[in-house]
Amino acid sequence: MESYKHIETSVGRYIAGHYASPVEVGVGRNPGAAAILHAAGIPVRCTDIRPLDIPGGIVFTVDDIFEPDLSLYTGADVIYSIRPAIEMIPPLMDLARRIGCDLVVYHLGFEIYGNGGESIDCGVRLHRYVRGSETVKQG
Repeated sequence: MESYKHIETSVGRYIAGHYASPVEVGVGRNPGAAAILHAAGIPVRCTDIRPLDIPGGIVFTVDDIFEPDLSLYTGADVIYSIRPAIEMIPPLMDLARRIGCDLVVYHLGFEIYGNGGESIDCGVRLHRYVRGSETVKQG
């Protein structure tokens, strides 16, 4: 099994190299990817359903992806999530389409949702389910 540090480092580097205004949903107690973005000077925002103490000046807000506050995501060019519960994927996809941004997910183990979207290898396997406001088909 890959270590959390490797996973979050790979995701953080990929997002930093491709996006300018990311939002991490479900940051939990592993803000490694967000810390990489923040250190690169990218204004990352993070959300979770529970209040958390996120270090290093990273913007954090409590939000429920099942009833999201759209104002927290306005202007994002990507919403990303690391190891979200599979039931979070449909509302994440809906949110990304409504905002008009990409949705990139690193799944736990070999989980995928639906057709798996577009597969991205950045040292770990990512799935892009939404590009802009369009659902991505596998392939």
